[in-house]
Amino acid sequence: MTVTIREVRPQDFGAWSRLYRGYGDFYKVAMTEESLATVWSWLTNEAHLLEGLVAEREGALLGLAHFRAMPSPLRATTIGFLDDLFVDPPARGARVGEALFDRLKSIAAERGWPRIRWITADDNYRARVLYDRIGAKTSWNLYEFTA
Repeated sequence: MTVTIREVRPQDFGAWSRLYRGYGDFYKVAMTEESLATVWSWLTNEAHLLEGLVAEREGALLGLAHFRAMPSPLRATTIGFLDDLFVDPPARGARVGEALFDRLKSIAAERGWPRIRWITADDNYRARVLYDRIGAKTSWNLYEFTA
């Protein structure tokens, strides 16, 4: 059974929101109807920077990826940034994540992005096995502050 990677469509909202809630649960971030509606409005607005892909098999959504262009001033170029990647637990191990990354690589090539970056939790061991296979871990530490 082939997995198809495609852009989100308006009729995907129900299945997408189930997946995105699963992503939020994994990272212990509560999803509200308002937050889901906001992110969905970004994904379905062609003028917004955030874009979305879904992995589909036989009409069922198995995974999602949210990404965007990101300036890289030090390199004086634009790169891609992967904000969210999630594969439904029953579909893990079926190369759904790899298929999403393959499409992201194609998008990067089409747009002239020399790289795509992403972050993940240190204890996200299962996903890190995939990330270590397809990418290179950097030596950077991530910091943030609240305003």
